[in-house]
Amino acid sequence: MKREDYISWDEYFMGIAIMSQNRSKDPNSQVGACIVDPNNKIVSLGYNGAPIGFDDDKDMKWSREGDFLDTKYAYVCHSELNAILNSNVPLKGCKMYVTLFPCNECAKAIIQSGIKEIIYLSDKYNNTKENIASKLMLDKCNVKYTLYKKSGRLLNIEL
Repeated sequence: MKREDYISWDEYFMGIAIMSQNRSKDPNSQVGACIVDPNNKIVSLGYNGAPIGFDDDKDMKWSREGDFLDTKYAYVCHSELNAILNSNVPLKGCKMYVTLFPCNECAKAIIQSGIKEIIYLSDKYNNTKENIASKLMLDKCNVKYTLYKKSGRLLNIEL
């Protein structure tokens, strides 16, 4: 008789997104993403960080406040965009697991890539202008998004 207490696909892929966020060097926000195809095969991973070749020790500004050019916002690549760019297969019809609801810029990339569903762990910026724009675009473009239902069995990893 087979085991009955194995984790679901959602638990598995969200766990991988959580593990991916732990690669981020951002001192304030760590976000991870995992993209899977319709056959539940992982096609790409991403986390937020500096672009390839941009030294995250010497060149990266990790500050959240101050002149735009002296903050991380001018340079950081979000986990969703990194996951999309890291893929070497078409993403049409895929599902993205992400630890933070995508911003409006990432929503554009998700839509353009053909991803059709997002499972997210946190909606920390709900009702901000960027969040409202993101949800509007995702709704208009028929990209489904669902809050991950915590089961208590997900890896004991600090969120």
